[in-house]
Amino acid sequence: MFYHFKVHHEDNGLWAECLELEGCNTQADDIDQLKVNMHQALNLYLSEPEYSQVLSPLPFKTTSISNIHQVKVDSKVALSFILRRHRILKDLSQSQVAEMLGLKNIYSYQRLEKSSTANPSLSTMDKLKDALPDLELNLIFK
Repeated sequence: MFYHFKVHHEDNGLWAECLELEGCNTQADDIDQLKVNMHQALNLYLSEPEYSQVLSPLPFKTTSISNIHQVKVDSKVALSFILRRHRILKDLSQSQVAEMLGLKNIYSYQRLEKSSTANPSLSTMDKLKDALPDLELNLIFK
């Protein structure tokens, strides 16, 4: 999953703003450091607290404007973001999704919505796809 940052050049350095995520901005002295900062800012922005009800938008389709940089979301962050977003849009609780997946307890599901612990097995990914067929897991790997 890639988001898009518009890069601005100023006398004392560079700054960038994510086009899809209001308030997701960063700055640096040079382009190499700006790329690192954009990646960090994006992943931090999308790593909402597990009980957050904020619905950040999905990224735009790919664009090829010269001062627009595509920044890839870490796969763990993308998974937790997609799961949380899907659950909120479907008006489901974490307990309900855990039950749908056949998990022993809510904590097993909460680990999936937390980017620092989201590392599902293939069988868990299979359960996710079966229980939530319209979950856009393909976005994680784009």
